Amino acid sequence: MNVYGLLGNPVGHSRSPPMHEAAYDELDMDARYVTFEPDAIAPAIEGAKALGIRGLNVTIPFKEDVLAHVEPDSLAERIGAVNTVDFSTSPPTGHNTDAAGARRAFERHDVSLDGKSAVLVGAGGAARAVAFMLADEGSTVAIANRTVARATSLADAVNGVGGEETATAHGLDELPELVADADVLVNATSVGMDSDETPVPADALHADLAVMDAVYSPLETRLLREASARGATTIDGAWMLLFQGVVAFELWTGRDAPVKRMDAALRRRL
Repeated sequence: MNVYGLLGNPVGHSRSPPMHEAAYDELDMDARYVTFEPDAIAPAIEGAKALGIRGLNVTIPFKEDVLAHVEPDSLAERIGAVNTVDFSTSPPTGHNTDAAGARRAFERHDVSLDGKSAVLVGAGGAARAVAFMLADEGSTVAIANRTVARATSLADAVNGVGGEETATAHGLDELPELVADADVLVNATSVGMDSDETPVPADALHADLAVMDAVYSPLETRLLREASARGATTIDGAWMLLFQGVVAFELWTGRDAPVKRMDAALRRRL
């Protein structure tokens, strides 16, 4: 039996196990997906190697600390975080599938990002992955955050040393003006999670926007509800969650993921 899993603390709330287990069932694979809550990352990675675990997803609080214990690919190194570890190599390879998950969520809704003007709300872990993805796909990225210094730090990282100014930093008070002129809007904060709040004023939204909310509880956040009312294309947070898992599955197994089955299993738990 091949064993895969999730490393974090806490992980009891995770929706990843049923999503991956559904894929194993669909493809008749002798595999299981389990969760681990270690106190420290170094012994956890060594233990996983010793036990022959094939792959791990990594979540809070270990996404950054795990970098020192794997060989990150170029994207994970740029983002500064790993959320997927592949143990088929020595040393294990670290990937960031959050970026690919966000990209595939846009692709699923036929939203092109090349040459577009994007507004990203937030500058935390999920926002870092989305910011690099948007820039790599050819978008300009206006990063708006409560703490402007964090937005500036992320914009500088995306632009790189001597690079073209693809990303800019802003305060939340600039959102109405930024969104009014944007093609794409992504909320990568927790605003709206289990609450009827939104980070963006409704009157800034418009029909030419594609709006993705990383929040998946509830699936239809206030931001998405108000964007839909304005005629915008909306993408709920389950799509990014699904596709980051799909990309991890395909990295580990070398097989095409049964996306529909994984999506159905995920949405039953949301």
